[in-house]
Amino acid sequence: MRTTNARLGALPAEHRERLMARAQEVSFPAGTRIFEEDRKADRFWILRTGTVQLDIRVPGRRAAVVETLHPGDLLGWSWLFPPYTWHLGAETLSPVRAWEFDAREIRALCAQDPALGHALVLRYSQVIGDRLRCARTRLLDLFGPYGSGVH
Repeated sequence: MRTTNARLGALPAEHRERLMARAQEVSFPAGTRIFEEDRKADRFWILRTGTVQLDIRVPGRRAAVVETLHPGDLLGWSWLFPPYTWHLGAETLSPVRAWEFDAREIRALCAQDPALGHALVLRYSQVIGDRLRCARTRLLDLFGPYGSGVH
């Protein structure tokens, strides 16, 4: 099982501590839509327990699941960049406990502490790259003439 420190391991300890001091514990029952694509992105989470699937709307079809997140994973990156709207949707597959962060508060913290902001953006850049790769692979599997080629 991954831990928050493992997923935020790129951040220096003092930055992790400053972020975690602003965390609120939340929980979601299984089957909860945490957020919807194209809606306002005003918070993010670090999963403590449970699983969350990320999906993308596909015209004329059901939403395509592009990735499943597990404890320790960061949920939500759209809060970091204008226009602050979700690029994917998220739904719990099981009961979830998480640390929740207010996006406006964390953006203000990053503005006050550029070193923390830089470290956070670098970490989230890795997350975004991973999510885009997963989405591309999944969509190729679903809609490409020969799938993704990954076996």
